Amino acid sequence: MDSITQIVLGAACGEAVLGKKIGNRALLFGAIGGTIPDLDVFIGDLLYSNAIQAMAFHRGIMHSIFFSILASLFLGFFFKFIFSRVSKLNTVSKSQWIKLFFLSFLTHSLLDCFTAYGTQLFSPFSDFRVAFNSISVVDPLYTLPFLISLILLMFFNRQSSLRVVFLKIGFVVSSCYILFTTINKCYVNYIFKQSIEDSNIDYLRFRSQPTILNNVLWYGVIETDNSFQYAYYSIFDSKESKIKWREIPKKHDLLPLKDKNIQTLIWFSDGYFSFTSTKEKNTFFFNDLRYPLMDENDTNSSVFRFLIKKTNQEWDSIPFEAKAPDKSSFLEFWTRLKGI
Repeated sequence: MDSITQIVLGAACGEAVLGKKIGNRALLFGAIGGTIPDLDVFIGDLLYSNAIQAMAFHRGIMHSIFFSILASLFLGFFFKFIFSRVSKLNTVSKSQWIKLFFLSFLTHSLLDCFTAYGTQLFSPFSDFRVAFNSISVVDPLYTLPFLISLILLMFFNRQSSLRVVFLKIGFVVSSCYILFTTINKCYVNYIFKQSIEDSNIDYLRFRSQPTILNNVLWYGVIETDNSFQYAYYSIFDSKESKIKWREIPKKHDLLPLKDKNIQTLIWFSDGYFSFTSTKEKNTFFFNDLRYPLMDENDTNSSVFRFLIKKTNQEWDSIPFEAKAPDKSSFLEFWTRLKGI
């Protein structure tokens, strides 16, 4: 999920563990804990000179249960030592510091599992990436009620029972929304698969995920022997409307699939990818087809795409200026979300 959401969730964990003891400071320490796993974005850049390998480091070991245990133990000892002479914080026990950071780390990773990106929850013992694909990486309907509840509780004394009430409201509403997105995904998958069957498409596998900022408009993609096909469905679509599947050629023969860095991209995309040629030699676009297209009618407009180039006998991702969505794109998105 996005950084703000993880800060909010971490702050809530801090309040749950230490709110009655240190008040609003608990929110701050929980927010710090909720932020730490995503520092792997910067650490990956320090560890790897290859941009593909650096990207693959995100949501790896620092999002695992293993890291949650070890890092919370370390920070528990560290914070107890640092604040042992601070009068207002020396009453916090080592076990409470450990609990605060463990919950902040673990809930961060578990929430990320519901997005499409993939989280290596069991690293370093497995590189399997958990992805339930039921919620967008940014969804205000999850974040805003939680954020409002935390803002409200900050105005009450740390011993006030209303702090607990608002905290519980935040947890319950956000958890109910996660449950809704999971049930909604099951319903949407049924609609997509019914459409695939009606269209007589012979496919190998299928996946779906919501589009950005909502859980109403969904993107589905299927793999066939020689191509991928994608479609959109809004839960506001009429029963008479028919889902339209569009084809994207794989073009997997353009690059050496056994190359180490290309293999990393394939693993990263869970095998849902295509290549697009460019005018420059040894330079291609890698399209991650797990994610929706910017333009429903443009098969080369994947939201998540990389410009990759072979330099010094190594395939690497290089920066490029992506086309930003304009006003008309947002209007088309809004129109499609409202249903057809």
